Amino acid sequence: MGNKTIKFRAINHDIFQSIVDGEKKFETRAATPNYIKIKVGDILILVCGNRKVKKKVKKVEHFQTIGALLKKYKPETINPYIHSVREARAMWNSFPNYREKIKRYGLVVWQLEKEK
Repeated sequence: MGNKTIKFRAINHDIFQSIVDGEKKFETRAATPNYIKIKVGDILILVCGNRKVKKKVKKVEHFQTIGALLKKYKPETINPYIHSVREARAMWNSFPNYREKIKRYGLVVWQLEKEK
């Protein structure tokens, strides 16, 4: 088991807070070589500004496309503030270079649980 720091942009403090509150139980990232190495049992240190929370990775899944991910998960499961496929695509495409990263690497989904 390892620890991995995951940073949130200040603009995404609401998403970070929903993880802190336990409302958001899944986190996604482009499955770049850095993130695809994260395994079940690893501890994610989620950081937004000067706030931190630790979550244990309960499950890891890799999807080649946004469409494949959204066939399995409803958009609000991934982000409680979005409610449609269109909003989900817009969310991922709003992150810097994500359109290209997803096309190249796909997406990784981590199911999170409270660290014991």
